[in-house]
Amino acid sequence: MKEEKYPWQGQVVNKSLKTRDGVSICYQTLGTDKKKPVVCIAHGLGARLYAWAPILNVILPRYRVITWHYRGLYQSETQESIRRFSILDHAEDLKSILDKEKVDKVHIIGWSMGVQVALEFAHLFPDRLEKLVLINGTYGHTLSTGLQPLFRIPYMADFLHIIIETLKSRKESASLIRKVATNKKITGAVGSLYSTLRGSPYFTEVLQQYADDVLGDSFNNYLRLFQELDAHSTYHNLPEIVHPALVVWGDLDPLIPAYLSRRIRRRLVNAYTLRFWLGTHFVHLEYPKRAPNRILRFLDSHIIEPDV
Repeated sequence: MKEEKYPWQGQVVNKSLKTRDGVSICYQTLGTDKKKPVVCIAHGLGARLYAWAPILNVILPRYRVITWHYRGLYQSETQESIRRFSILDHAEDLKSILDKEKVDKVHIIGWSMGVQVALEFAHLFPDRLEKLVLINGTYGHTLSTGLQPLFRIPYMADFLHIIIETLKSRKESASLIRKVATNKKITGAVGSLYSTLRGSPYFTEVLQQYADDVLGDSFNNYLRLFQELDAHSTYHNLPEIVHPALVVWGDLDPLIPAYLSRRIRRRLVNAYTLRFWLGTHFVHLEYPKRAPNRILRFLDSHIIEPDV
């Protein structure tokens, strides 16, 4: 992505810290004005700042931003010998980052996996949180509900665990998938087609970078994180989270069914809705003006218009 197209790229400062268990975490800050409130971005599984361009374009004039690479991925330590890999560990890593940056309270925007991390953080450290924005996510047990948009399929989680463990143990299979999925002609054609269909310019670049990230050096840890997402749940803690929360989803999401967002919305005591009837798992990219602007209004006031 070109800096002149996304001026916020010039504001990215890379930093690092060692966690309590000795894992090196890479994190980024954007903005230097200490008087501005802070928004923390919790990525999806297999995405970095490039997937947040529409939101960053809107919020950076008013907020500082902090984000990080989950342990085991990208510029954070990627050794497969890392033992602590749970959603709780990722939430505690975020607290360590906030402590180092001397930030008392944050707004958190989580997408996909980031929703589980954000909800876990809200439960563990309620005094460090202002508001939540939860995009296309669930409260837990991801493999038991993922890829099942209409109804639950028996033994789906067992089947997906078998696939994941097979890929982890058979590197030749993973290599073949990597070769096909990172082919620039394939990802370019798919991304261009989807950008045209959705009327959004972001997908061509995002899809290529996403494939390179997911299928790169930390592929096995990426697979491990899928299993940790399935092992985790904050369902029982949702009624205890009292912070204002904006729950965002697309009704056509094939990866994390929309009914899970609706369930989160019902169980949170101070939740608001941003619903896109024709949205999928990437609503903040599919609606690059409507979604970020509504999120900004929520962060500024926590009062938004009725459902869309």
